[in-house]
Amino acid sequence: MKLERLDDHRWRLPRQGRMRVDGLIFADDRLIKDIQGDPSVEQVANVATLPGIVGHSIGMPDIHWGYGFPIGGVAAFDPEEGGIISPGGVGYDINCGVRLHRSNLQVEEVRPHLARLMDDLFQRIPAGVGRGYRKFVLSDADVRDVLVKGAAWAVENGHGRPQDLERIEDGGTLAGADPDQVSRRAVQRGRDQVGTVGSGNHFIEVGWVDQVFDPEAAELLGLTRGTVTIFVHSGSRGLGYQVCDDALEVMMTAVGKYGIDLPDKQLACVPVRSPEGEDYIGAMRAAANYAFANRQVMGHRIREGFAAVFDLPEERLGMELVYDVAHNNAKLERHVVDGRERDLWVHRKGATRAFPPGHPDLPEAYRELGQPVFIPGDMGRYSFVLLGTPGGYAETFGSTCHGAGRRKSRRQSKRDTRGRDLKREFAEQGIEVRASSGATVAEEVPDAYKDVAEVVEVVHRAGIGRKVARLRPLGVLKG
Repeated sequence: MKLERLDDHRWRLPRQGRMRVDGLIFADDRLIKDIQGDPSVEQVANVATLPGIVGHSIGMPDIHWGYGFPIGGVAAFDPEEGGIISPGGVGYDINCGVRLHRSNLQVEEVRPHLARLMDDLFQRIPAGVGRGYRKFVLSDADVRDVLVKGAAWAVENGHGRPQDLERIEDGGTLAGADPDQVSRRAVQRGRDQVGTVGSGNHFIEVGWVDQVFDPEAAELLGLTRGTVTIFVHSGSRGLGYQVCDDALEVMMTAVGKYGIDLPDKQLACVPVRSPEGEDYIGAMRAAANYAFANRQVMGHRIREGFAAVFDLPEERLGMELVYDVAHNNAKLERHVVDGRERDLWVHRKGATRAFPPGHPDLPEAYRELGQPVFIPGDMGRYSFVLLGTPGGYAETFGSTCHGAGRRKSRRQSKRDTRGRDLKREFAEQGIEVRASSGATVAEEVPDAYKDVAEVVEVVHRAGIGRKVARLRPLGVLKG
């Protein structure tokens, strides 16, 4: 499909065929070469055909092919105009997201203890395909509480601090969750996976601030140069996957009932204001709360691990939560489109909410600064901290990218790394890697991904996020 260049960082996919709106893709000359050869451009066009879509069907610079919607896709739907809700626009890993802790430790204090620290974290936090935590199995009643309360459940049960909740998107709890819409199978899958990483591109990363772009903002976030940081990237695990699978089964049938003609069955959807839509929203919010609780428990165990390895009280370690933000969600938000305010269902799949300074949904600590946004890169290079901007709020429904975006499939990456000593390669870079399988490491090597610095530079120059700091990895725990 032919893209029209708008400026150095924006490309328009003109409305054609059944498209109701134009597509808008953010990329520079280098990134657009990868994007144009990817099926995700067609997916941007397909999303633009869905009922009730407003504005644009948007692709972020990390866009790549996904289930139904592209990964790195954003779209908003007006329920007053028959707007839909689509599980493919949220993703299987509902409320997959990233949290960032900072510490009082400096990088040179941590390096001598890094191997022991990574060993400790690998023992404390289960990682791997389907891996649960047999020492922490919840009852059905406990799972129900998690689905309703989210991160607040974790804090109530001794996993973290009350002030953590102030620095989590939505306070760590989505209102309106309906555990009755979460199937028995999903609950069973979720009983032993709270506080676990999972597999694929999920990880825990110990790193440090190696470059600061905005010293004032970095200081307010506690991210001065040399500061040791901890990323947690995970979501709703098997429970969220099952919620998505269950909803797709219903919607594949219901789509005909509502006369919705789809260009791709993976875009199965229903009107927001339908019984099936309301059921999915209740289940999706419950799964999102599970993900918030999952990351909160891991954050608590990380604090325990640091305290044990460094034999210091938590007060000295200063392991504060900077923020916790989601990048697989659908939310009812108020935005201005065509000159008037509307309540819209904004789908962000592999895209991060990035609200600007002054937004009432931001915690008081960041109200004047703007929302912190975390863009992980890959295991061997760097990641970035950004802030939301007014420009992004106006143009992308307050959204930005979520990572580097894959360049190679997992299968191709494993083929290309055959015969390489990956453990040695990372060790030569000073990076300690712990993983449940060598296959996961082979799938996640740096050259499988775009250079996240290029992705972030597009975001920064386009004004849909502004750079604050760059983080380098010291140790990575993978599933």
